[in-house]
Amino acid sequence: MPLSHFATELHGFFLTFAAEIQNKDNRNMEIEEHEKSISLWSLGISSVMLIGGILATYMGIVWFQHPLFSFAWYAVAYLPVGLPVMKEAWYAVREGDFMSEFMLMSLAAIGAFVIGEYPEAVAVMLLYCIGEALQDRAVDRARDHIRALVGLRPDKARRLKGGDVNGKSPDIEEIDPAEVNVGDVIEVKVGERVPIDGTLLTENASFNTSALTGESLPAQIERGGEVLAGMIAFDSVVRLRVLRPSDESALSRVLKMVQEAAERKASTELFVRKFAHVYTPIVIVLAFLTVLLPWLYSLAVADFAYIFSDWLKRALVFLVVSCPCALVISIPLGYFGGIGASSKRGILFKGSNYLDAMTAVDTVVFDKTGTLTNGSFSVEKVDGLDENDIRTVAAMEQSSPHPIARTIVDYAYKELKLPSADAPASLRSLSGYGLEAEGWAVGNLKLLENKGIAYPEALKEMPETIVAVAKNSRFIGYILLADTLKEDAVQAVSALNTRVEILSGDKQALVDKVARQLNVAHAYGELLPGDKVAHIEKLKREGHKVAFVGDGINDAPVLALSDVGIAMGALGADMAVETADVIIQTDQPSKVAEAILIAKRTRRIVRQNIVLALGVKAAVMILGIFGLANLWEAVFADSGVALLAVLNSSKIFLRSGK
Repeated sequence: MPLSHFATELHGFFLTFAAEIQNKDNRNMEIEEHEKSISLWSLGISSVMLIGGILATYMGIVWFQHPLFSFAWYAVAYLPVGLPVMKEAWYAVREGDFMSEFMLMSLAAIGAFVIGEYPEAVAVMLLYCIGEALQDRAVDRARDHIRALVGLRPDKARRLKGGDVNGKSPDIEEIDPAEVNVGDVIEVKVGERVPIDGTLLTENASFNTSALTGESLPAQIERGGEVLAGMIAFDSVVRLRVLRPSDESALSRVLKMVQEAAERKASTELFVRKFAHVYTPIVIVLAFLTVLLPWLYSLAVADFAYIFSDWLKRALVFLVVSCPCALVISIPLGYFGGIGASSKRGILFKGSNYLDAMTAVDTVVFDKTGTLTNGSFSVEKVDGLDENDIRTVAAMEQSSPHPIARTIVDYAYKELKLPSADAPASLRSLSGYGLEAEGWAVGNLKLLENKGIAYPEALKEMPETIVAVAKNSRFIGYILLADTLKEDAVQAVSALNTRVEILSGDKQALVDKVARQLNVAHAYGELLPGDKVAHIEKLKREGHKVAFVGDGINDAPVLALSDVGIAMGALGADMAVETADVIIQTDQPSKVAEAILIAKRTRRIVRQNIVLALGVKAAVMILGIFGLANLWEAVFADSGVALLAVLNSSKIFLRSGK
């Protein structure tokens, strides 16, 4: 996909999503243009004239008391804010939506003019429009947290056409990143953003990754390491060999996930939208009956005095109060704010439904390697293997992306500087065990046990990771690897006020060692992918709401099975990232507790808005029917509560900046 088309589609997505938050899902772009016609000038003119009219009445200015002048004054005050809303009502009717919020507001304002409540008529529409303007601003703030990602994609890539890519004046052409092919070499200057994922060809370099991960410290990447689109070259000109097309880069995948997040609504959000479409026609019918039934009663009961204007006023109070603006505005805004605030901190929720699901989690299950530990092993000891054996093992591990495999390959070729070798014939991977080829078996101790190969019992007691090697069905030696905890692993576990478990394919002694360091009571090792699935199923049968945190290809089944699957996105396997519901872009396990905190804060704000809106509206509705509330109270119960709900939803943005 050309980059220009990609950017256009993404921009269109954000506009559509903003319109959806405003409950305008089924309306076209023409309506959106009319929404923007309510300018600050319009709000200012109506506000000044409304306040001026109220003051003139309060001060008893004689000429202002004339009915025609008073009507004309407030009619002029009404037009700047009322006409755009009435146009919205008309366009909504043309689209088949007869019960929109615009129709409710228009009927209420017109009715107020009919009974001579001119200031209230203007105030209803003015406060509604102010609420819409504040809502738009709040939505823009939420959207900007995510839309900022669009700007991370440069529109040009500097491709090397010829010469020595290591520095002897190659020709360079600037082209659209979509035109760069896999395997091409590109150059990125200091301060420029990387346009496409690539492998670093130049010497070690520093990159600013804050736009992708939220981390302020620059990342040091070595020659041969992967550099992602959106990073900024920090201290030197770098050259990269392109790994994948521009529309398949890590950044593009993140943007795609953000797009998909809009389609996954929380149950509360879905309920409110359905509720609003049923609720609005019921309200209009009840308002009509508020006028009709007392009139019918007066026909049957002679001493009942029916005054049409009084009952019409009560119906208008009921109509204004009942407008569901506060709900349909603030609830989606609250969830969108939660997604935006979390993305700013390197946590990507794929939908508001996962924000809700995260609040119910009572058990967090961590994978060990690459999740709680760095996954960057070092060879501590080699026993029983000569250089030819190590060359063969490295050749077998060459094609594997697993951190253990990469460590062995680097040890053989970089530290020992052994010449490369061809892998034995019939090489195949055994998930959860290791590798086997003609005459060779390389993997964990369970691999040898399954093949009936004897090995020293003392190996079972070692807490470190062991890669056992067998040749011609005989154990010949092992490679001892050490891994270290991530810097924030202890903090990650201590910050969780839930049950914490560790599941790993490593041997139990090593898992127990990590569990002791983290003070985790439930830790299980020597598990195959199927064993992890069975364990998660057992927890769910016991009634637990489970979040699983992992990063590997073999974690994909449990990520999909869990109530909330959380993937370490920066270094995690593509399959894990695609399967998960939440992506931790910084690879920091401590972000799990932060994600739960943001989810709970978002849910709390949404519930506060629901209670506030329904509570105030119900009270004023009852008072209005009995004639104890006027249109000013109705205006507060509708537009005032909507304003408060929008401001309450905005708290999530303010706190996310801390």
